[in-house]
Amino acid sequence: MKTLVIVESPTKARTIGRFLGNDFDVTSSMGHIRDLPKSKIGVDVENNFEPEYETPDHAKKTVADLKKRAKNASEIILATDEDREGEAIAWHLMETLKIDPEKTKRIVFHEITKNAIQNALEHPRKLYKNLIDAQQARRILDRLVGYELSPFLWEKVRRGLSAGRVQSVVVRLIVEREEEIRKFKPEEYWQIFAELEKRQDKFRARLHKIDDKPLKKFDIPKETSAKKILNDLEGAEYKVSDVQKKETRKNPAPPFITSTLQQECARKLGYSAKQTMMIAQQLYEGINLKDEGSTGLITYMRTDSVALANEALESIKQIIVKKYGAKYGLPEPRRYKVKAKGAQEAHEAIRPTDAARTPESIKNDLDAKQYKVYSLIWKRAVASQMQQAVFDQTSVDITATNRKQPAVNSFIFRASGQIIKFDGFIKVYQEGRDDNGTEDESSDRLPELSVEDILKLLKLEPKQSFTEPPPRYTDASIIKALEEFGIGRPSTYAPTIATIIARGYVEKKEKKFFPTEIAFIVNKILTEHFPQIVDIEFTAKMEENLDEIAEGNKEWQPVIKEFYDPFKKNLKEKKGAVEKYVEQTDKKCPLCGKPLVIKFGRMGKFLTCSDYPNCKHSQPTEEEKKKEDELAETTKGELCPICGKAMLVKKGRFGYFLGCSDYPACKGISKIWNKTGFKCPNCKTGDIAEKKSRGRGKSFYACTRYPDCNFIMNKKPESEEELHEALKHWQANPPKPRKEFKKKKYS
Repeated sequence: MKTLVIVESPTKARTIGRFLGNDFDVTSSMGHIRDLPKSKIGVDVENNFEPEYETPDHAKKTVADLKKRAKNASEIILATDEDREGEAIAWHLMETLKIDPEKTKRIVFHEITKNAIQNALEHPRKLYKNLIDAQQARRILDRLVGYELSPFLWEKVRRGLSAGRVQSVVVRLIVEREEEIRKFKPEEYWQIFAELEKRQDKFRARLHKIDDKPLKKFDIPKETSAKKILNDLEGAEYKVSDVQKKETRKNPAPPFITSTLQQECARKLGYSAKQTMMIAQQLYEGINLKDEGSTGLITYMRTDSVALANEALESIKQIIVKKYGAKYGLPEPRRYKVKAKGAQEAHEAIRPTDAARTPESIKNDLDAKQYKVYSLIWKRAVASQMQQAVFDQTSVDITATNRKQPAVNSFIFRASGQIIKFDGFIKVYQEGRDDNGTEDESSDRLPELSVEDILKLLKLEPKQSFTEPPPRYTDASIIKALEEFGIGRPSTYAPTIATIIARGYVEKKEKKFFPTEIAFIVNKILTEHFPQIVDIEFTAKMEENLDEIAEGNKEWQPVIKEFYDPFKKNLKEKKGAVEKYVEQTDKKCPLCGKPLVIKFGRMGKFLTCSDYPNCKHSQPTEEEKKKEDELAETTKGELCPICGKAMLVKKGRFGYFLGCSDYPACKGISKIWNKTGFKCPNCKTGDIAEKKSRGRGKSFYACTRYPDCNFIMNKKPESEEELHEALKHWQANPPKPRKEFKKKKYS
């Protein structure tokens, strides 16, 4: 009889199985094998919030197989992830399979390596009830909010909407940022720059003081003010009046935690949080390396700890000395403190399982995205243990004196710059930024300057600027905000963002989040009638309560009761008091003459009679009608791919499309393409149309007959010559065939 080891995924099972001998049977549960039912709330609110778990249909075959294996096993080891979710999966396995606790062990590990697995086997433990209770409490809270509040939104706005304890707060943040942007009124201000030269070394300085008074942002408010200063400076002499030099040092960023990995992949690679976590999961569970087999490349990717294990620190130090030289290493390891609000659970940062496994050494075994993410993780972990970067920071004041006009004000320009004396950790890695920085008065590098140096003026440049509204949220900045507010936990960021996009509350354009019209409406209803649900402090406090449950300081049922009782009472009152959301119009119903109102349906806004259901007239809004007319004009002449008859513009739940005019006799449909006006140079049949990439939403241009014709180009064609040049390049560099992936049924 063998020892049965159960993990969550087949990849993880394959990697662990490589380290264990024939005495072990390593298999996977394919994620959760038990959950709350989809068809009902599944929580007995009258019986101390007792959950009603069931095995989903897709997991029944897996459960039957696991029961059979468990029956024939000499011992059972539950090796699911070490966080609350993993602990809950292990508990569900024990409950569903009716495993004997006496012959069951629970092991945890932070990385899937031979040493980590062997060490875990030598130190098994029991299931931690507190972690299970914390996960149950989170799941039940989210179920109560979702299943009780969502139907309220269906009744008052439209069907298909959802509300959530965390997702509704994220929507609120994005909506309120958009409202700030809409209310923002830009203010004009001017800056004066001087391009100066010393012995052919050019640099730029900004007007800093007038009559020894530092210029504030709006001290030059208009062009007339800027022109007056330029007139006063005409014929002035530019002399260096002060030079300040100082040495500055910069420390590297700590190794990645879940949120910072998601932020950095968004900034540097353009990956969504969901995409980043999917790739990190692959690297953690194991990649098939040519010389090693299935190998876990990084430590557990759901963590908020910045600590590194001692053996990892030693390994990183050795690779730094070997690869970059002893001067880049540290005499003692650099240790970081956790800054994330409410940090808990995991014990180590995200790092490579073996620092000696450089990105370049395994590049051929990884796909492009895996390589990029692994490179970031490796570089960040290594850089965190390297010497500081050392800079010479220089600040220079230049006095502009107009000897021809002695009564004119005195002007001082300032330039600053820095020179890297020792690159330190910058040799390997520099952290990304959420913005493009601010207007700086300097160049990065200045010539050697001394007091009394006379400089040659090349030109004076007035620059008009306007204050800018706060930036829209991106993947990186919304995750940073959630982390700072203590909303949700690292493992919840990616699915929450994916949910609000899937539900139609947010659209992602050019990497930025734009709230939809329905988001404003739902947020207004929730903030007015259910303020606790979307209150940032309340949501963060609830996370603290869940942490208290995990630490054994609170019972989970009282925490839920404290929230649910007032929530349920308020919901009952609001159901009768809140009217269904409609927008009034001055239009009249063509059938009965009563006012038309705007309502929301599954396919967007539409006009309907206010006397519904007595009068069932409905029609598209003016905006929708105009859009339909424009699309009808651009698609004129399109023929059905099945019967050859004319195609008509129609609208479904996923937007506009072309449908056969002979429907329902013919059910031919096709997509509405944004065509460029050029035929495909490859197949001569299809049209070249604009498409969007799945990951970043970046535009590219391709044949409408894909996959029959896979011609593609990055730039929009402007002429036939351009098109045929692109064809030559495409023929010389044919695209790689896309991999076929089976959809996984586990988390």
